[in-house]
Amino acid sequence: MAYPPFLPQSGGPLPVELTSAEFRAAFPAESEYVEFKRGVGGRPLQESVVGFSNSSGGVILIGVSDDGEPVGRELTPGLADDIHRVLREVNDPGTYDLGEISVDGRPVTTISVARRVRGFAQTSDGRVLVARGTRKDALLGAELQRFINERALTGFEETDAGADLEQASDRLLEGLASAFGWSEPRSVERLEERGLVIRGGRRLTVAGALCLLDQPHRELGRTSVEVFRYRDGGEEYDRRVEIVGPAGEQIERTSELVMAEIGEDTVVLGVRRHELPRLPRRVVREAVANAVAHRSYEQTGTPVRVEIRPEAVLVVSPGGLPEPVTERNIRETQAARNVNLIAILRKLGLAENAGDGVDVMEDLMRDEMLDPPRFRDEGHRVVVTLPVRSTAAPSERAWLRELEQRGSIEPADRVLLVHAARGELLTNRRARELLSTDSVTARQALQRLRDADFLEQRGSRAATAYSLKESLAPPAGLRLSRAQLRDLVLEMAADGPIANADVRARTGLDRIEALGILSDLVRERRLSRVGERRGSRYVRP
Repeated sequence: MAYPPFLPQSGGPLPVELTSAEFRAAFPAESEYVEFKRGVGGRPLQESVVGFSNSSGGVILIGVSDDGEPVGRELTPGLADDIHRVLREVNDPGTYDLGEISVDGRPVTTISVARRVRGFAQTSDGRVLVARGTRKDALLGAELQRFINERALTGFEETDAGADLEQASDRLLEGLASAFGWSEPRSVERLEERGLVIRGGRRLTVAGALCLLDQPHRELGRTSVEVFRYRDGGEEYDRRVEIVGPAGEQIERTSELVMAEIGEDTVVLGVRRHELPRLPRRVVREAVANAVAHRSYEQTGTPVRVEIRPEAVLVVSPGGLPEPVTERNIRETQAARNVNLIAILRKLGLAENAGDGVDVMEDLMRDEMLDPPRFRDEGHRVVVTLPVRSTAAPSERAWLRELEQRGSIEPADRVLLVHAARGELLTNRRARELLSTDSVTARQALQRLRDADFLEQRGSRAATAYSLKESLAPPAGLRLSRAQLRDLVLEMAADGPIANADVRARTGLDRIEALGILSDLVRERRLSRVGERRGSRYVRP
């Protein structure tokens, strides 16, 4: 049969614009796959998503009257938030995606809902619904029992790992008992509650083996993390480390190794020395924790893979995103493949609270003026990319840290301050370009920095512009061109021999940047070098 557009199994390109006649042909009436709605209502939308999730999937068209006439409803950020908020109340919905089509100029919001592959969906009050024609019927009694028996599957993490509780490490059991406040570390009842022991027995589950065995890979296969270092951006790695052990220790040891390998930028501003990690430690740990916690442990021959490259750190987790999470809704939607394992890791302080992980990663990267993390679901694996790249130089990031001691700086403020430090005169138009925002928000940001005594206002009304407060002038390395920096170094050398450290202290440049300018001047014979390595001094010929 022909499926309507936007149904996950329909295939083919998705329409962007339709005429009224084309819309009627594609969606002639409500059916077991299609539902019309004028707006977003909490309970009705829940019921539609649950019914489609437990059947063959479906498409919900918002901004369409009951008789199929498009009345218009644009997919604004506010509407998207409302939809995600309603669907967070649904228990285990199928994967869903939001979109928009234009019907003769009227916007219609689409919600495509996929059938759950495993398990089943329920409304927030516990009802199990299925789509039958245009109805969403609740299942009861024997029919409900048959449906649950067919659809409910025990998570792989709750299956027998092939190890007895007696094999569990006393050290790991005591750490777990301390985290949860248990008086008896080997309490079978407590361990059963947490899904670490098979009910009615003393056998460890997969989750139990991952948390309580010193060497879980001996029972479960390659449950390790492999770290590869690539020096030159090519495809040949020059270092490989396999990290085995319980899940929590894998996360800690992998995070420490990554942080040590990527290193940090050292910046000296005047008398202050700033150590700037190239990635926030908390972001690295959360990316590794998510990979370990949410990976598919059915893939016993595939470890978590971490690639350390010059431009980024890649964390690769076996298995796709768990339903209903997709690349597009990953920030708004949450689900766990291994519920018991992630709960243990959170209790041990090794993973962020439910729903916070992606937010924390994106917010911390933004706060450090780094490019945002990227998430890619390839079906058989999920790849998280953490770019080691910033819109600001290390010296600029260090300068911002010093400014934060004077008062709170919001993420948008950092962008504006860096450009002001580079000598730009900030107008409302320029602020809109830098922040990708509207005129009102741009004006509020500029005025906020003015009121906080970071910027000075020049002119008024249409001629208003803002410059950096003169007393906050950053080091020379942030505001001078390379030619001006060379002249400044020559002026310094006119008073006597200078060292690399003298240039760094005066300009805020890092060691490599300062060495580059000094070397240029030596090649041009405008300076002479005396001594070797750290004892080098530079003098005017």
